Amino acid sequence: MRDEPLTYSTSAGSREGTTILKLVGPLTLSNMFSLQADMRSIQGPLTIIDLSETEYMDSAGLGVLVNFYVASQSHGRKTALVGVNSRIDALLDMTHVKTLLRTFPSIEEAEAQA
Repeated sequence: MRDEPLTYSTSAGSREGTTILKLVGPLTLSNMFSLQADMRSIQGPLTIIDLSETEYMDSAGLGVLVNFYVASQSHGRKTALVGVNSRIDALLDMTHVKTLLRTFPSIEEAEAQA
């Protein structure tokens, strides 16, 4: 398991009501709890999770994203991922989460299509 820290920040997107959540560092069981708690306060119609600086994610980290997606869907909100590297893309594909969470190459494309 990786013990590197995870930092994150939120910012407004160019579309009204869009929140961009930028993660920096691996998303793992050892560092996911504060992120998970803070994600509960995100209420906008579209959340874009920027993983361009997230080199690794374990199953617990994947669970955080899936739980956020399910909670968002139940309230009519959308979730999109951007900046997914090949390792995380393989995890999304292998677990069939790719059918739930849409991925985009950039924030601009996610805002335009999500």
